[in-house]
Amino acid sequence: MPEYTEADYLLPVALYGISRPRRTARTADEGPPAETVCSMLVQILVPFLLAGLGTVFAGLLLEVVQTWDVFQEIAALLILVPALLGMKGNLEMTLASRLSTAVNAGTFQSVGEKWKLIIGNLAVKQLQATMLSLLACVLSTVFGWTTEGKMAFKHVVILCSACISSSFLASLIQGVIMVGFVFGSKRFGFNPDNMATPMAASFGDLLTLALLAGCSFFSYSNIDSYPSVLYLVALFCLCLVPLWVVIASKHPASQALLHTGWTPIIIALVISSIGGLILERTVSDPNLAGIIVYAPIINGIGGNLVSIQSSRISTGLHLNYLPGEVPADRRKCYNPCSIFFGSGLNHRSAQILLLLVIPGQLIFLYSSHLMKGAKTMPSFLLTAAFLAASVIQVFSLLCVADCMVHCLWRRGKDPDSYSIPYLTALGDLLGTALLSLVFLILWWVGDHGSL
Repeated sequence: MPEYTEADYLLPVALYGISRPRRTARTADEGPPAETVCSMLVQILVPFLLAGLGTVFAGLLLEVVQTWDVFQEIAALLILVPALLGMKGNLEMTLASRLSTAVNAGTFQSVGEKWKLIIGNLAVKQLQATMLSLLACVLSTVFGWTTEGKMAFKHVVILCSACISSSFLASLIQGVIMVGFVFGSKRFGFNPDNMATPMAASFGDLLTLALLAGCSFFSYSNIDSYPSVLYLVALFCLCLVPLWVVIASKHPASQALLHTGWTPIIIALVISSIGGLILERTVSDPNLAGIIVYAPIINGIGGNLVSIQSSRISTGLHLNYLPGEVPADRRKCYNPCSIFFGSGLNHRSAQILLLLVIPGQLIFLYSSHLMKGAKTMPSFLLTAAFLAASVIQVFSLLCVADCMVHCLWRRGKDPDSYSIPYLTALGDLLGTALLSLVFLILWWVGDHGSL
């Protein structure tokens, strides 16, 4: 049995005795065949709008649950939200990106082997969701103790039980949905690179946040009466870890994932936790509390757009180059902003993604106000500042994505597994920081109606 590396396809073609062709004549910008700019725009626009509405609902839900007693009493829960949502988004988008690359490469030759590999990768994702949610609890506890100077033991129990159980359930539900979505979109002639990652992230945010709120409320309500139930819930999820390892280790490709891909997700989790700390400190100021509605929107949209570009570039490299090989214009120092200037499909997609920011954020900003039942629309200053922050965030992320994906591929790392966690975590941190700056500026100039 040959040894597989993290840069191989999700389902290595060597499993079927088919050699992987050395394609260097085509450029990575070509991507999947028979894709036009118009079809790309339609395929990106529809899931972008649907996913954006998911972030709007997530923001509104977060505004509601932050007033619950459990969120008011346990500050670490609010710190946990960006970290947990970012971690879950990373796992789902990484799976979606790898599956999109695999189906676009046409590597699924055997139906039986295909489903064995899918089950193995879902097992890896359950393992990562369980272990990383535990790490997220530790980080949130440390940050919460740092800000408040104390942390009651029962609050730690509530935090761990709610985080682990909500992450476990969200990962299980959404993993199955994403597998069906990727294969369904390909079956109907759509490019899953354009559609799967934003759908994975945004509706995953809403699902994870709803489960976290429900599990937190349940844990908070039963911590005094039935504390053993909370221990059993967390213990049950942790006891399944060996089962996920056994399932994943039975397949070469998923076995490789057991040893790779942990570093970017862990680093991304730490970065997102810092963003959560910024959010918690900002929300604790009554003058800036309104930021809670907009944080999931700016973070979710930024992560959605950059994940599409990352997935597209990664698929192009998988299709046309061997690990370590990059296009000629990427073999020396180059300007990362050049991704916006060119005629290739990936240049076009970057231009489309950047152009979608302003109209998309306008739709989501006003939708959020309408759903809140606000009688007045956002002020001009809030709208302009929010749009400026969003454009700066997405522009920066797309530039970083172009550089990062090619650098990872040149080092023999699979961008599908490595780039998205870094990019989405950077998007969360940059979005939260820029949004906090926007609200501080609005407060300084006296535009309190926007806050």
